[in-house]
Amino acid sequence: MTVGASTDFIPDAPPWRRIELPGLGPVEVRDSGPVEGLPDRPAILLLHGWTASTDLNWCRTYEALARWSSGQTRIVTWDQRGHGARGLRTGSTTRIDDMADDAAAIAAALGIERAIVVGYSMGGAVAQATWRRHPGLVAGMILGATAARFAVDDRQRLDFTLMERGIGPSRRLESVGCSGLAWRGARWFGDRRAGRAATGDPSFDAWAWDETRSGVLSRVLAAGHDLGGFDATGWLGEVDVPHAVLICNDDDIVPTERQRELVDALPDPFVHEMATDHAACVVRPDLFIPVLTAALDEVTGAR
Repeated sequence: MTVGASTDFIPDAPPWRRIELPGLGPVEVRDSGPVEGLPDRPAILLLHGWTASTDLNWCRTYEALARWSSGQTRIVTWDQRGHGARGLRTGSTTRIDDMADDAAAIAAALGIERAIVVGYSMGGAVAQATWRRHPGLVAGMILGATAARFAVDDRQRLDFTLMERGIGPSRRLESVGCSGLAWRGARWFGDRRAGRAATGDPSFDAWAWDETRSGVLSRVLAAGHDLGGFDATGWLGEVDVPHAVLICNDDDIVPTERQRELVDALPDPFVHEMATDHAACVVRPDLFIPVLTAALDEVTGAR
C-alpha cells in the first residue's frame, strides 16, 4: 500500500507534530492543539497496546473523539517507545515505567498540566504507571481491555519468558537480514498477547500488519517481557482520581477474569462491559466507542 492510502483508515486523526524531549530527542505526536479559553480542562492522552501503533489502535476512535470533544478538549497520542514508525528509538530500556515517563515528558513539552489517560491493553498498564509515577499530571484514567497484572499462570509466564529470550536472537536475525523470520515470531506473540485485527478487509489488514511491523522488534519484545512482570495490585487501591474500566467479556488475550480483577483492585471505578474480544477497539467500534465516550463523560463529570 502507499503511505497516502493509510489515511483512508484514520479519519479525523489529529495532525502530527514534532517535539523535542529533554534527554531523548525528537518525537512525533498527534496533537489536536491547545483549546483557547479552557485552561483547566484536562487533555486526553491515548496510550495504545502492545505491538500496535497508535493509528492502528485508535483508527476507529479518532472521528468519534473529535465529535465528542467538539473542539473543547485537546487530544494527544503517539507511537510508544519502540513501537510503530514514529516511536522513540532513544533511551536504553523499553519498560512500562519508561513509557509512563515518556507520557509525562510529552505532556510537559506540550504545556499540558493535567490529563485524562486512556490506556488500551499494554497502554492500560502505562496509564496506571503514569498515575503512580506522575500523580500531578493524571486527572483521571480510563483502562480498556487491560489488567493490574498480566502473567499469573504457568502458560502466561512461559509466553513472557520466551519474549525475554527472544530479544537477543532477534537482534542477530535482523543483523544478518532475517528480520522477516524475527517479525513472524513477534507477530505470533502479538496474535496471542495483543490481539489480531482481522477485519475481513484485505487492504485494512495489510495496512494493520505494516503498522505492526514498523516497530523495532527487539524493543517491542522488551516491552512485552516487562509487561509480564507488571503488577499494580499492591497500590491501585490508592488511586485518587476518577477512573473507569472497559471490559471485553470474551477476551482470551488479556483474560476477562484479569480485567475483573482490575475492577476489584480499584477503589471506585465506573465499569462498562462489551460482548466482544480483545480487538474491540478495531473490529467492534460499534461496541467500543459508546462505552469509551460514556466513560469519558463519567470521568470528566466526576472531576
